[in-house]
This record gives sequence, structure tokens and C-alpha cells, in this order.
Amino acid sequence: MSRAGLLRGRFRPDANAIRPPWALVDAQAFASACDACGRCGPACPEGIIAVDRIGRPQIDFAKGGCSFCGACADRCPTGALSRVEEGSPWSLVATIGAACLSLAGTDCRMCQDHCDPAAIRFRPLGRGRWLPTVEEADCTGCGACVAVCPVGAVSVVSRRNGDA
Repeated sequence: MSRAGLLRGRFRPDANAIRPPWALVDAQAFASACDACGRCGPACPEGIIAVDRIGRPQIDFAKGGCSFCGACADRCPTGALSRVEEGSPWSLVATIGAACLSLAGTDCRMCQDHCDPAAIRFRPLGRGRWLPTVEEADCTGCGACVAVCPVGAVSVVSRRNGDA
């Protein structure tokens, strides 16, 4: 822990922080392995890696989505981010809340337009309203849909079933 963190009362990591792809899944293992060196942030070409209260990396989807290039994991000297070719880099999925403009009858499909795997679809509800749905099997959890939502109705969360 840094002296500044100690003086600011930053003793614990943010439990809700979304760690970069290929981060150790166990929060305690990640906290033990990550020395908050800061090498992963500048390595990210998307510029979406920020730091939490104690200086460890977290994803800020308000800045954009993850391309899963692996640059952050390649720069990690401690193994807290350890790139694995098989399997998913994380178990995240997009979710769309009740504030979605399409539910209220305003034609907005920005999230769908920015979803490369086409995991976001809209089904007609009638009277100009549309129901947004996320096909979890297709969603990579990249977060490209989050920043483009004009009302902040899109977020990225852990998959319900824990499957990657």
C-alpha cells in the first residue's frame, strides 16, 4: 500500500471493480499477485484501464470496450493478469436496464450497433417500443455497448451461471 493510500484511508480494494481480462478470478489471489505497478494501464490501446482506490487495475467501460488484445496481460510482471489462449478472458456479460430508451418508444439501438458479436437484439413490443435482449452465449462482455448508451442503461456484470 502506498503512503498516499494509507493517508486517504484506502485500505481495501473495491469489491465491485471489474479487473482486466485474464485477471486471476479469486479476488484474494489477484490482490496478492498484483503489486499495482501500473504497467497494464499504459499498455491498453483502448485506454480503458483505470486504477481502483488502492492503485490496482480496473476496467472503465465508460471509456470504451475491450478488444481482448492481451497487451495488459503481456505487460503484467506478477501473473495477476495471465493470458490464456483457450477459454474466455473473463466471465462478464452485458445487461440492459429499464432506463433503455427503446423501452419508452424512442428508437435508439446504439448498443446493438456497437456489438460486434451481434449479441444484442431488439424485439417489438408494440406502440413503437422495443425490448432489448442480450444473448449471453454470444456476448463476450467486451463493454463496447456501455459507453455508447446515451442514458447509461447498459452495464457489464458477472454471468449468472458463472460460465465463461
